[in-house]
Amino acid sequence: MFEVAVKMLMHDRTKYLGLFTGIGFTAFLVTFAMAYFAGFMTRGFSLVSENPSATVWVMDPAVHSTEATINMSDASLGLVRSVKGVSYAVPLYLGDATARFPNGHFQSFQMIGVDDAILSGAPKTGNALSAALLHMPDSVIVDGGGSSGKLQTPIHTKDMWPYDGAHLGVPTRKLQYGDTLIINDKRVVVRGVSSTIPRFPPRPLMYTTQSNFKRLNPGENRYITFIMVKGGKNISASRLAQNITRQTGLKAITSDAFKKETVKWFLINSEDVGDMINMVILAMLVGFGVTGVMLYMFTYENLRQYAVLKAMGASNSQLVNMVFTQAFIGVIVGSGIGIGVCALLGESVASADFPFRMMWFAPVLGFLGVLIVSITAAVISVRPVLSMEPGIVFSQR
Repeated sequence: MFEVAVKMLMHDRTKYLGLFTGIGFTAFLVTFAMAYFAGFMTRGFSLVSENPSATVWVMDPAVHSTEATINMSDASLGLVRSVKGVSYAVPLYLGDATARFPNGHFQSFQMIGVDDAILSGAPKTGNALSAALLHMPDSVIVDGGGSSGKLQTPIHTKDMWPYDGAHLGVPTRKLQYGDTLIINDKRVVVRGVSSTIPRFPPRPLMYTTQSNFKRLNPGENRYITFIMVKGGKNISASRLAQNITRQTGLKAITSDAFKKETVKWFLINSEDVGDMINMVILAMLVGFGVTGVMLYMFTYENLRQYAVLKAMGASNSQLVNMVFTQAFIGVIVGSGIGIGVCALLGESVASADFPFRMMWFAPVLGFLGVLIVSITAAVISVRPVLSMEPGIVFSQR
């Protein structure tokens, strides 16, 4: 009966192509939605990902993410460095700054201050010397941070720092080496434009040294947001984190644990995450509806064939096996097509800075979702097959 079920499935090319397309569409929607969601969530801990040399992150005990932070005193750096097993520990400063552009436009940045000596935490740019140029006075490196059109400065000299008021509607270009901005009435000079991992939520970034960070943000008593730590060869990151917490009273966790904690924080506290979850659920419901309807219609439109088989002596269990065989083949072929298309499309959109990340659970959930819906549709479709009377079916047809 397996061969009969396959031949019945493939007999009407239009029907089985429509069935595979519907199932593939569902697998694509679910997989793409999950990959899209994962892409946004991984952008939430971009600050951790772009500093892979730091195996342990130290912060105030109340901090649970890279998004909501509170600063520590300068003395905390010395305490961490005194812990046995610490190879090096460097501070990282986070703050918000509003920069005035030459034409009068202003833009908010997340300012990131890095260690003056080794510039640990500075981004990589197209110019290998750009990070080193931060040692020059008043220097910064800017980054779009996943946003677009935020780093624009006037093209024409006449529109830069005009005396007759802001020139907001003038032609602009992207910031480049040598451009100047004003922050808190202090001049900064752009020494490079980086392209780091985009942020969630998207926002422009500005990197500078810790000394320049303090110059641009005066009046603070506490500046250090995080301390990035690397341990020696003979101690694990988890053990080192435990030692730092026990000896200093600060919160120290491994980079992997900090990423997970940041994702958890976003899931609980971010309203944007709720909107994305609703989008994922909507995509799944639409896809599941398409798959269920397609499978039911396929079985219902083949009642005449099932009636013939039943009249020839086929048992109910054999007919049930045929329906489930057709559904299972549809799941295998359709989900393969849908997940494959999703992977190919994802590669192209990811290269364009789209928040897409195909993690292991995305195709698994796509397949399981299609499988569950297909089994449910098959169970519903079996009812008219089992309850039909061959004579009545023939008379209706």
